Amino acid sequence: MTSHHLPAGENHPGGPEGYTSLFDGTTLNGWYAVPRSYGTQWPGGPHVLETGSGFPADYQTHADAHPAKWTVEDGALVGRQDPPGSGYGGYLVSEEAYGDFELVLEAKPDWPADSGIMIRRRPDSWEGIQVLLDHRRSGSIGGYYGNGIGAFHAVPFALTARKDAEGNAVGLREDDPETSVEPFSSHKRDLLTRGADVTDFLSVWRWMDWNEFRIRCVGLLPRVTTWINGLLVAEIDMSTLDAPHYDPEAVAALLGPEGHIAFEVHDTDPRLGRDRWGPDAACRWRNVRVRRL
Repeated sequence: MTSHHLPAGENHPGGPEGYTSLFDGTTLNGWYAVPRSYGTQWPGGPHVLETGSGFPADYQTHADAHPAKWTVEDGALVGRQDPPGSGYGGYLVSEEAYGDFELVLEAKPDWPADSGIMIRRRPDSWEGIQVLLDHRRSGSIGGYYGNGIGAFHAVPFALTARKDAEGNAVGLREDDPETSVEPFSSHKRDLLTRGADVTDFLSVWRWMDWNEFRIRCVGLLPRVTTWINGLLVAEIDMSTLDAPHYDPEAVAALLGPEGHIAFEVHDTDPRLGRDRWGPDAACRWRNVRVRRL
């Protein structure tokens, strides 16, 4: 696999007029919020909360009582834990469902803030394809996780913070396998049909600033491609994916030909704790627009 930059003139195929805004810059019209929840790891598989995750038995009761807080600030959607540091998260879900589409948006995550952009998501449960925005220790950005459809990590690299002499995070760097809390492996990269080199990614990522994501999703079992700031970061083909516990027929029956788009505020799980989502962290999205294909 090699890295691919978006060809000149292909930023918005068909022209900007082909896109519809999903966010008006002032309200949450067109979206609804749901608390963080889990389900089975794959169709017919074990429930996440019953697999030694370390979550309390009454997790969902607490999660329902502390959904993420979604606001509009300075023309951007903002997601936070509520109250800050509560440890519980949630999703902001599009009211409309989409089949084949191209989604363009800008994201600006704090550090650490483990977020994601879900596509083909079920309207009332956690299943779907997650485009990762794991802006935290040993995280991945632009790759994919199979929420409830195989629990696979299909990512081209792993990242962590570059720190100054005082220990403050000042940028991103490639994760060190010797100190990683979620080690990267070539197996994860092999699940992709194409993936960027980490050096190319680091050259385009804007630390603590706005970064443009472009996500194309095409097919019943879709081929999903992610560009970030014009760089093709990752692509996966769900029709040919070969991963443990991934059953394409069961996934196609579960997700169907279309699903919802959603933004994520992660919970603070027992393994990563506040390294996953800082007590005062937020993630922001703006210029959210979609074009049906």
